[in-house]
Amino acid sequence: MSAPSATAVVFDLGGVITESPMTAFAAYEAEAGLPDGLIRRLNSTDPDTNAWARYERRELDEAGFRAAFEAEAAAAGHPLDAGRVLAGLAGDLRPAMVTAVRRLRAAGLPLALLSNNVAPMERTGRLGELLGLFDAVVESSVEGVRKPEPAIYARALERLGEAVGRPIAATDCAYLDDLGINLKPARAMGFATIKVVEPGAALAELSALVGLDLDGSAPRGGDR
Repeated sequence: MSAPSATAVVFDLGGVITESPMTAFAAYEAEAGLPDGLIRRLNSTDPDTNAWARYERRELDEAGFRAAFEAEAAAAGHPLDAGRVLAGLAGDLRPAMVTAVRRLRAAGLPLALLSNNVAPMERTGRLGELLGLFDAVVESSVEGVRKPEPAIYARALERLGEAVGRPIAATDCAYLDDLGINLKPARAMGFATIKVVEPGAALAELSALVGLDLDGSAPRGGDR
């Protein structure tokens, strides 16, 4: 492998380490006879102030989100069940991505998870085991700020630096996300960004940045 240009890695969760909720959203739209892509369009309309954005910053509780999101859908002419939308957020883990995280950890790279979410993540069970692989976990529902707001990327760098006991700069880091809107501010700050469309291709890009073969020869396991 080539010499590394990234010495730390920041991962998004949904659509990167777990399957994208967009798959579940599309299945619900098809089942309910809703227009294809409706939920994505609602989430991208007024993206800083819509129901989804306010819920991820915990400005709304679940009941408030359901009412606000269903009102937005109704205003767009397509009533829906917000509860079914929320049920689509729990995607399955992608084994290749989890293996890559373990190999990066075994190699000693500082690792952070940076996630827009609607409630603090449980630190137990399978998810808790995954979160334990990261030096820092930064959640929008805890921080009151969300991607693509630049403050949350700065917070991730700060928390990661505190966890490993040395400053971590954006230029030290690779950042993986499945949404271009979230990658743009990270790239402007100096992160080396990878858009995750197909996990294998994303891991090949990451392998080149960190100088490790994340699909083959890197060591397994080994919590620090």
